[in-house]
Amino acid sequence: MDKAIYRKGRRQGCGDLSDELDVLRLTQDGFLWIGLKDPTDEEFDLVNEELHLHPLAVEDAVHGHQRAKIEQYESSTFVVLKTLRYIESTSDIETGEVMLFIGDFFVVTVRHGEGNPLAGVRQRLENEAERLEHGPVSVLHAVMDSVVDNYIVVDREVRRDLEQIEEQVFASAAGGDANTMYRLKREVLEFRRATQPLADTLASYMERSGRRLPDAILPFFRDVGDHLRLVNDHVESYDRLLTDVLSAHLASVSVKQNEDMRKISAWVAIAAVPTMIAGIYGMNFEHMPELSASVHVGNGEFQYGYYVVLLVMATACTGLYRAFKRSGWL
Repeated sequence: MDKAIYRKGRRQGCGDLSDELDVLRLTQDGFLWIGLKDPTDEEFDLVNEELHLHPLAVEDAVHGHQRAKIEQYESSTFVVLKTLRYIESTSDIETGEVMLFIGDFFVVTVRHGEGNPLAGVRQRLENEAERLEHGPVSVLHAVMDSVVDNYIVVDREVRRDLEQIEEQVFASAAGGDANTMYRLKREVLEFRRATQPLADTLASYMERSGRRLPDAILPFFRDVGDHLRLVNDHVESYDRLLTDVLSAHLASVSVKQNEDMRKISAWVAIAAVPTMIAGIYGMNFEHMPELSASVHVGNGEFQYGYYVVLLVMATACTGLYRAFKRSGWL
């Protein structure tokens, strides 16, 4: 647990939570920021005991695996953000969660998973005292901005993987690997599940709470929304493009198989001719003139039937080969 009091944008030590909150409510000067990582029920009870958070929000925060959303309760706002981390070695996207409870005098951040840790966010905000003076909503913007910036990083990596797959597919008739395409399509779907709901809920939050937000920080939320819409446009295009690339790959594989089948059929047809002729002459009938055909050469007799049959076989096979070659089957 990382906790601190922020007054006029400056960090101060935090003592007993109950005493600190009483002072904040009385003076209305500053706010409390508590950071939790994968809290247990007992750990979260210590915080909830003082802040009196809504039970539904508490249940979601403890168990995790929630859809990105912003819920407004009586005394606080509950925010769920899906975090993403691109794993270079496997080209996978790892999903985590950051949840925030935003009250008048407090912020509680709860992180599940390793994606997009918040340590850097707190440090950057502490170096910008003028932003922290806007209160808990400045923390919400900083966390959301960090999460969306990380989406942009993942976006670039996914685009690079997609470009490599495109090159493989169109470099040869049957290039690419269907398993790789399907895995990337699953990762894009995971990406979409994180970004699409957040865009909708952020737009709704801006519409509901825009008048209550400080004028100085409102443009920053709009900037986050613009970046998020850009990422969503890219993710949708990746999904469609992957579908097209997969279809092109399957079509190229089918064409290659058809070409192979034509070649096999052509060679089978060529081999069938000598097989048929040999089968006819293998029936061992006595009265087959071709078997005894001969000419007198000098004082001897030359039987030419065997050689004629071989010549017929060779001529037929050569003719078929040339015919299949002209038609493109060979």
